[in-house]
Amino acid sequence: MNKHARAWAGALALTAGLAAASPALAQDASKWPERPVRLIVGFVPGGGTDVSARILSARLSALLGQQVVVENKPGASGLIAADYVAKADSDGYTLLLANMQSTVAAPYVVQSNVDPIKDFTAVRYIGSVPNVLVVNPTKHAYTTVQNLVDDARARPKQLLYASSGMGSPQHLSAARFSQIAGVSMEHVPYKGSGQAMTDLLGGSVDMNFDTLPGAINQIQAGKLRPLAVTSPERSKRLPNVPTLAESGIKGLDIVQWYAVLAPAKLPKPILDKLDQALGQTLADPEIQAKLADQGMDLGGGPKNPAAFATYVQDEWSKYGKLTASLGLTKQ
Repeated sequence: MNKHARAWAGALALTAGLAAASPALAQDASKWPERPVRLIVGFVPGGGTDVSARILSARLSALLGQQVVVENKPGASGLIAADYVAKADSDGYTLLLANMQSTVAAPYVVQSNVDPIKDFTAVRYIGSVPNVLVVNPTKHAYTTVQNLVDDARARPKQLLYASSGMGSPQHLSAARFSQIAGVSMEHVPYKGSGQAMTDLLGGSVDMNFDTLPGAINQIQAGKLRPLAVTSPERSKRLPNVPTLAESGIKGLDIVQWYAVLAPAKLPKPILDKLDQALGQTLADPEIQAKLADQGMDLGGGPKNPAAFATYVQDEWSKYGKLTASLGLTKQ
């Protein structure tokens, strides 16, 4: 276990120890929640993280007996929101709808004071979605990945790919894609998937490895053409769209996952109650259907806070190695 992993595990142990050692704190925490809970999203409305937060918030509100209010604080690849939550009181009233980008990837490539290992309590893994390589069919006639690769090779650094920010799954997918395919394309980062989508539809950029929830409606409307998905297997929502591996791009293993984080040292009674409410929410058939309709895979993944903390440790290591291999550094 590396020093970051030990720090994360130690922070979780400290959280439990503090709760157990402070009966007064635990007693107060047992009354949680007594007022509305804020669920912070680090991206503009309309993207996959925002959509997921709003699907979860209504059911959580009913289970907790207090309104769960979604607030958007976009910027810096989700790290503005992460920093806000990291500095909030550890009372359970400020939570982060986190994702792979803001938790384990962006901290490697974006200047920030956020420490994803020691600044948060791991609460609950939600699920994951593939990225889907999409193009604007009115701008490009590509129907296969190979069509795109051929054009990119013929016009080095002329094709523009959008992303929801540095270190996002869109960014890393396109960078890894370029590395494997041997092409050179230019990155155009945005503050969220919604803004990236607007410019893709408007023709200002050429492509995006968007998360499936952010792209599915435009795909269904025929405004975007999907060329491939980044997941190991085809998406149930897009069964006729091949994987990148099927399209000749092998070795790209990037998916966007979503989760709930809280500030470090969250009292255990709150952690337990929040984890239980999230578990009930994710077991609700209506919520499952809505998330599945967004292309989210709810199967697999860690099932409790301790398992989720271990998962984050592994992902932190994975994306540290990936960003280094791509030559990405903090900007």
